[in-house]
Amino acid sequence: MIALEPWQWGLAAVAAVIVGVSKSGISGLGMLAVVIFAQIMPAKQATGLVLPLLCFGDIVGAAVYWKHAKWPLIWRLVPWTAAGVVIGYFAMDQISERQARLLIGGIVLGLVAMHFIRRRVAGHETEHGAWFAPTIGVLAGFTTLVANAAGPLMVVYMLAMRLPKMDFVGTGAVFFLLLNFFKVPFMVHLGLINAASFSLNLSLVPLVFAGTWIGRKLVVKIDQRGFENLALILSLLAGVKLLI
Repeated sequence: MIALEPWQWGLAAVAAVIVGVSKSGISGLGMLAVVIFAQIMPAKQATGLVLPLLCFGDIVGAAVYWKHAKWPLIWRLVPWTAAGVVIGYFAMDQISERQARLLIGGIVLGLVAMHFIRRRVAGHETEHGAWFAPTIGVLAGFTTLVANAAGPLMVVYMLAMRLPKMDFVGTGAVFFLLLNFFKVPFMVHLGLINAASFSLNLSLVPLVFAGTWIGRKLVVKIDQRGFENLALILSLLAGVKLLI
């Protein structure tokens, strides 16, 4: 198992709970878990550690919401997202740790900005050409491989499809279940998922499941906009720290 200091265990526990909460319909939190792990270990190693936790959370989310998934929208993205994952795989094999931190920090800041832009245009009726799904798909595949941070891109895509709330949640849950399990062999080949990292994953899995339970309770009790704002601000600060 990867050796962590007590304070690192504390942050890892918080991040694992956040992973679970993010898989329960509270969007905007996934990036926060990514950047927390990047503060307690090398950035490239952190991406491999986060992925199995996301997979465990995806299993719960998909099991709860799969009946609401819109499969035509999912299949429209799958080949392009797979291509983006392959591009990200080759990029991760070529970049240094410092470059990985800069890349992940830049992606986080870009996606935070995209999230705020998405809010401003969400109420406008827009039309999207044939380029839209391929572009979102490739970008989502690339960003999810290098930073596990494709959530905001999927939010943009599903908002553009004007999905009702439950269809929105269900489509996202099933899509990320397929995507994250597709990524696993690539991360194993890169050496970012290994026996030591997976042992740490197993110790954090109960906290992921606890987070999914907490998330389902929070969804109906709190103002999601305020919750997202806090997550985005913390992600923004962490993204800046990665760049420094």
